[in-house]
Parts: sequence; structure tokens; C-alpha cells
Amino acid sequence: MTATETAGIRAAVGRDMQRQREINMYGITEADMRENIESSITFRTSGPAMIVAGMMSDAQEMMAYEKPSFATIGAQRQLLNRAKWALFEYIMDRENG
Repeated sequence: MTATETAGIRAAVGRDMQRQREINMYGITEADMRENIESSITFRTSGPAMIVAGMMSDAQEMMAYEKPSFATIGAQRQLLNRAKWALFEYIMDRENG
């Protein structure tokens, strides 16, 4: 195997590891999240702050479940991670530079 082939394999493994990390953290890849957010009517009409507020509201509603399952708690965590990502990606970055 050549050095170029080895480097290509390492890069592919790195991309797969990053993709898995994003799915574990957000439940979706960052690229898919960006596409979903930017294609939403809420984003286009009300902006990113309303997207973040909606995500946080949904997570808050999930907290009200009487006996949340482990899966619900995991979904809550991912939802809050998506809200933080959107906050930093669309709001904080634009305010800071």
C-alpha cells in the first residue's frame, strides 16, 4: 500500500469518526442540521433566535414528562446540543465578528 493510499484511508476513517461523533452528540450530522435549519420557514421568517427558542421550548416540554425513559433523556440532551450549536453557529459568531 502506498503512502497516498494510507493517507486516504486515514482521512476516510477520520471523517467517519467525526460523523459518528456528531450523530452521538446531536442525533444528526452538522451538515444535515444546517440544511434543516436553513430550509425551515421559521429560520427564513423569524431568524435563528426563534429556532433556538423553539428547540429549548421542546426540551423544556420533554422535561415535564412524568417518567422519562432513557431514550427521552438522550433525545433531550441531543436537542439541547443542537440548540447550543445553532446559538453559536448563527448568533454568537455574527455578534462577535
